[in-house]
Amino acid sequence: MSFSFTLHHTDAHSRARRSTFSTPHGDVQLPTFMPVGTQAAVKGLTAEQVRSTGAQMILGNTYHLALRPGETIVRELGGLHRFMGWDGPILTDSGGFQLFSLAQNTKVTEDAAVFRSHIDGRLLTLSPERAIEIQEALGSDVAMVLDHVIALPASAETIRDACDRTIRWAARCRQAGRRTDQAQFAIIQGGLDPEMRVWCARQLAELDFPGYAVGGLSVGEKPEEMYAVLDVVCPAMPVDKPRYLMGVGTPQDLLQAIHRGIDMFDCVMPTRNGRNALAFTDEGPLRLRNQIHQRDERPIEVGCPCLACRHSRAYLRHLFLADEMLGPILLTHHNLTYYQRIVSGAREAIEADRFAQYFEAKMAGWQRPAVS
Repeated sequence: MSFSFTLHHTDAHSRARRSTFSTPHGDVQLPTFMPVGTQAAVKGLTAEQVRSTGAQMILGNTYHLALRPGETIVRELGGLHRFMGWDGPILTDSGGFQLFSLAQNTKVTEDAAVFRSHIDGRLLTLSPERAIEIQEALGSDVAMVLDHVIALPASAETIRDACDRTIRWAARCRQAGRRTDQAQFAIIQGGLDPEMRVWCARQLAELDFPGYAVGGLSVGEKPEEMYAVLDVVCPAMPVDKPRYLMGVGTPQDLLQAIHRGIDMFDCVMPTRNGRNALAFTDEGPLRLRNQIHQRDERPIEVGCPCLACRHSRAYLRHLFLADEMLGPILLTHHNLTYYQRIVSGAREAIEADRFAQYFEAKMAGWQRPAVS
């Protein structure tokens, strides 16, 4: 099966889009949020539990899977879908973000990036061709091109150099691709420079990738700075391709980006916070270790279909204080379900030209004083 993108409707009062991205492992209704399964697992949940949150597509990481267990083993065992027991679409990141997060252990040249493994210290060379080779062995539905991520703030010269390299590497990734059942997404860089972002987007659009991502954000800049970048870069991205904002973010970030025309998201925030006893709700975050919940018989949210909301806040608090592994599992399931409820509600609101009202109602709830 080939890939296709169908834009069904754009909200009458915003740039929010309702669309479908079709892949060999099924259709993805957009906007969507992809749970992060860096090492072929969404931490704490089985594939069936991830699916029960409403997730349609998940994310894995090229760098981590190449180190352990190795892409050859994954390929021999039937590919990433079979290996982890997930039959829906999978997107794999290229490892480009590790150029940023592991900068002290990375040397970047025009040919490739050389990493020192965080596991055993051995060297790993990641060129654009190697990044695609690994992802083709993994068998993901979407392979991200290798890009050059830099820390912000940065000089104009540094930003331009990273942009130029990102575009050259994207062309090499395109040339290296062999699988017809895997789509490559290019990644737009440019720091916080509006002109550089638009220029990079237009250069990559000429290479005609099946999808486009905005990278290099959520790396320490203020939310308002990220939104300003999206204001200018989204109109420069192809209308007839999926738009993916990488590594973002809070519930507020999701709706702000959807408002500006973004279709796809991933972030560790719901799972990481779930493991640390923080639950996302329409009334703001709940910190379930706090004593105020000691005798609270209410669920986290009335009407939420997640596994955690079958129990009381008091019981969930007890699990965390007793160091029972069930606590992080249940809160992870709740937070991922909550994120899916956000994007599902956005899809319905866009279809009805009510996204502006949906956006305002959600923002008003999240801006109330945080619940203890």
